[in-house]
Amino acid sequence: MAERILVVAPSWVGDAILSEPLIALLREPLEPAIVDVLAPPWCAPVYARMRGVRTIIESPFGHRELKLRARRALGRQLRANNYTRAFVLPNSFKSALIPWFARIPRRIGYVGEARGILLTDARRLDRRATPRLVDRFIALGAGRDDLAPSAPSPVLVPDAANATTAMRALGLTTRRPIAAFCPGAEFGPAKRWPTEHFVTLAQRLIASGYAVWLIGSPNDRAACDPVAAAIPEVRNLCGRTDLGTAIDLLAQASVVVSNDSGLMHAAAAVGRPLVALFGSSSPEYTPPLSPLARVARIDIVCSPCFQRECPLGHFRCMRELEPNLVYDLARAPK
Repeated sequence: MAERILVVAPSWVGDAILSEPLIALLREPLEPAIVDVLAPPWCAPVYARMRGVRTIIESPFGHRELKLRARRALGRQLRANNYTRAFVLPNSFKSALIPWFARIPRRIGYVGEARGILLTDARRLDRRATPRLVDRFIALGAGRDDLAPSAPSPVLVPDAANATTAMRALGLTTRRPIAAFCPGAEFGPAKRWPTEHFVTLAQRLIASGYAVWLIGSPNDRAACDPVAAAIPEVRNLCGRTDLGTAIDLLAQASVVVSNDSGLMHAAAAVGRPLVALFGSSSPEYTPPLSPLARVARIDIVCSPCFQRECPLGHFRCMRELEPNLVYDLARAPK
């Protein structure tokens, strides 16, 4: 009988993409592969583009919602699936409740929020052995941090037919090379390269023969709209696609320029040349995992601070990251 595995997914899109190497590790020895994922609805399109995922179970719970009775009901409903193992990727107490209610015999995750009673295999995180989030995920599947293989690059499989349909509906073409910009970052403004820098970069790339697309969620409109307003030639797709379609459109780009965000990881996972902009966050923890990715950052003593807004008020980490440097990286031979 094939083993049945449930993966409780992270709540952030980028973290969900970084869980793909764990999915790959789990699916490899299984014939047939039976790996189901419990994910928030906004992450479902990510898992729909991963090989080896059989079923995506959409979690109805928002950030910080306990809803104990509803979690108990969902866990009891999942008992019928007879899962043999569960991997709980978030570190919260509530994320471990559903596998516990589902009576999955092996429940694996890292120690966090006093949830040891809910896990049968509660691992202590060795930050030195696994500095990157992707390695921490894959270590759960490998058994021990010191035996965990170095994680391969995440891979998403774009839906080419959906991309074609979306391009037709949005009036997009690939007659010129595409530079896709992702100016948003859900975590906060400290992760966002300044609008004027995106404008300068777009002007230089358009002069070099590129078409420029802006891609993001409705929440990214404040970052995308000023760029489009400054340059009429830019195609502003922000808020006009769902996440899955955004991923499929990124796969059409000749180069992607992105803040440290979920779309940055998506561009890397669909194998596109990428310039990743880092300021308040660290490429040591969540780097874009692709041989085609280049990191753009400057070395200053206060970076990374991991804050939503610059705590010192000067925002030098992004303000002094010059568009000319990013242009050179975007145009460098791949």
